[in-house]
Amino acid sequence: LGNWGKNLSGDWSCFEQGVGLDDLLRLFIFFNPKCCSTRIRRQLDRNLTFHKMVAWMIALHTAIHTIAHLFNVERCVDARVEAKETIQAALSELGDKSGETYLNFVRKKIPNPEGGLYVAFTYLAGLSGVIITLALILIITSSTKTIRRSYFEVFWYTHHLFVVFFIGLVIHGAGRIVRGQTAESLEVHNPIKCGKNFTQWGKIPSCPIPQFAGNPPMTWKWVVVPMILYFFERLVRFWRSQQKVVITKVVNHPFKTFELQMMKKGFKMEVGQYIFVQCPTVSHLEWHPFTLTSAPEEDYFSIHIRIVGDWTEGLSDACGCDKQEFQEAWKLPKILVDGPFGTASEDVFSYETVMLVGAGIGVTPFASVLKSVWYKYCNDATNLRLKKIYFYWLCRDTHAFEWFADLLQSLENQMQERDNAEFLSYNIYLTGWDETQATHFTVHHDEEKDVITGLKQKTLYGRPNWENEFKTIASQHPSSRVGVFLCGPEALAETLNKQCINNSAADPRGVHFIFNKENF
Repeated sequence: LGNWGKNLSGDWSCFEQGVGLDDLLRLFIFFNPKCCSTRIRRQLDRNLTFHKMVAWMIALHTAIHTIAHLFNVERCVDARVEAKETIQAALSELGDKSGETYLNFVRKKIPNPEGGLYVAFTYLAGLSGVIITLALILIITSSTKTIRRSYFEVFWYTHHLFVVFFIGLVIHGAGRIVRGQTAESLEVHNPIKCGKNFTQWGKIPSCPIPQFAGNPPMTWKWVVVPMILYFFERLVRFWRSQQKVVITKVVNHPFKTFELQMMKKGFKMEVGQYIFVQCPTVSHLEWHPFTLTSAPEEDYFSIHIRIVGDWTEGLSDACGCDKQEFQEAWKLPKILVDGPFGTASEDVFSYETVMLVGAGIGVTPFASVLKSVWYKYCNDATNLRLKKIYFYWLCRDTHAFEWFADLLQSLENQMQERDNAEFLSYNIYLTGWDETQATHFTVHHDEEKDVITGLKQKTLYGRPNWENEFKTIASQHPSSRVGVFLCGPEALAETLNKQCINNSAADPRGVHFIFNKENF
């Protein structure tokens, strides 16, 4: 057990590492704290997925709750107006005389639909229900991919209507429109027996007039703990974000991309992590996530920002990226940083073989990974578990390669100097080009270095045949766990996830592809 335990990967899938393990060993692995901790942490990193699932469940139950109340209000209004000589009429008329308590919360005899509108906009429960339903509709509709990507500010500000939603939710039941017979009344007034003699209520001793009371609001009991946790979490994030951040360098890169190199006291990171950034000069409320492109071994941390919207364009102007002259440090804007936060990319060094797939600016987490590998090789890579990297980068424009090619070139030279050129296999794909570019590429195809990137590995054109790529890697690593890491669009994520499933062996001793994707 001890020898086998030393070879375990520290993940739930460590079952796949053993050969002929019996049930006792499997239970030992299953309850191993080290084995569990990685899986739990990775589940916590999927907070956005959990957030979306909770949001859809809230929307579903809100719809059910609202539709049920529409029928309820309609029937209560009709019972006050139209019901005659029925038990509904008898119950609805309770409370009209002194000494009686009411069951039907509709007290005025206004026919539908005016009666229903009167209840919706004059009762506390109705008015708060309308407000929180409208808030929820705005939150959900502004969270769609189209709004979130094209009008992020609309999404950001509207999403904070959750404050209105939860306040309205807490006070929604304060009107106590959901009512029931009191315990004392049930002892002297049997609903089953007296329901048949509703015309005799108060006239015979066995059926006195029933007494009712509203059910106390209970929602606060469900939301008070999450709200307290959220409040303290916001306090911690506020305190952490107020710590001084110094911008040490602003670097302009091609393809509308610029780099911010920063320093912050006590800042510690791992590869692939991300931070939230706020620039008060641009907006006092907006926080945006950016993947860290620096390595943990560097004395600064950096992010690469592509200008794709109002906020990023405003940050670019504030940092002087639109100016040619040198910018003084004191002219640079104040930056607030919260984080770092974990992603699945942290697990890169937990595998012996990995596939890194980046699309466009999605290459940023792998910049951190490859930089860290470079630093490890510069010092001592003997303890590095990672033995093979397959790197794929897909871009539509040739200019996007320029700011990252120098890192690949440095890593390529480092591997050759250490006689380990096979450590990194990278494939760069250009997915968009015109006829003039194609002619230029053809003329220079036989040169030693690639005409686009300057690397020895030539740029490929089109898109990868993922099925062939996975089958090739599976054949070269027949008994391995291969970590597949993606930062890119959903369509590509679905394709890679499907290939991971299809190309993983049914035998626990065979090759298994473990799919990981960035959460934002």
